[in-house]
Amino acid sequence: MGADTLAERAVEVLSTADARAKAALSRAHAAAWVEARKGEGMAVGRATPPDRPARPDRPELLPPRDVPRRRPGSPEGRIALLHAVAHIELNAVDLHWDIIARFTETPMPMGFYDDWVKAADEESRHFNLLADCLEAEGSHYGALPAHAYMWRAAEDTAQDLLARLAVVPMVLEARGLDVTPGMIEIFRKAKATGAVSALETIYAEEVGHVAYGSKWFNFLCGRNNEDPKEAFHTLVRQYFHGALKPPFNEEKRAEAGIPPDFYWPLAEENAN
Repeated sequence: MGADTLAERAVEVLSTADARAKAALSRAHAAAWVEARKGEGMAVGRATPPDRPARPDRPELLPPRDVPRRRPGSPEGRIALLHAVAHIELNAVDLHWDIIARFTETPMPMGFYDDWVKAADEESRHFNLLADCLEAEGSHYGALPAHAYMWRAAEDTAQDLLARLAVVPMVLEARGLDVTPGMIEIFRKAKATGAVSALETIYAEEVGHVAYGSKWFNFLCGRNNEDPKEAFHTLVRQYFHGALKPPFNEEKRAEAGIPPDFYWPLAEENAN
């Protein structure tokens, strides 16, 4: 018997190791949720997500400092950059299904689940676009080592939905808004039109994912009578094991609902 609830379907995605199969199942479950929402609906339900999602044997996962540095000026460097972004997108698929399954004891409006299902579906499509680009270049996802840095953020915030929203979409995914324009320019200069198209799609849609984080972070702060800016600063200091470094894409961050006084004070603390 297959999974009947959204949470059970989320765990199915998290428990699928093959990257292409994970993306395909993610898209199928997202489509089923959207279709169900037109009629009688699908229960969110309860399920226990794994501490870590299933992963393929490759890529080899290394500490971030041990992953070879990318030199994007060469064809090999551009392949390495595509591989790194594909790895981030696959992690994002798991992160979005994990937020659906892990925090069902926190009452949330159905719109919360609509948003993260949509984000998971888009991340699955992003992964496929990048995997296609890698294969067009004679490579494939898993051909190069990668790191498990993003999933550490999930483990650290596994008991705190507000912290998860602060660290994953509002810090890690917001960083993607800062760096993606530069990546697009690298591939544009190389006349790699497929990669440019894929990255432009990702860039446009990632704004929405950051916005979902900001929206639901502010929703929870309002419900808990907390000041969002103060809560964000406290949670990022506590849970984010890294530094917020400029330059920031202030325009896209603002479009996603994150004002400069959220991140600049944290960046200035790191600089001192």
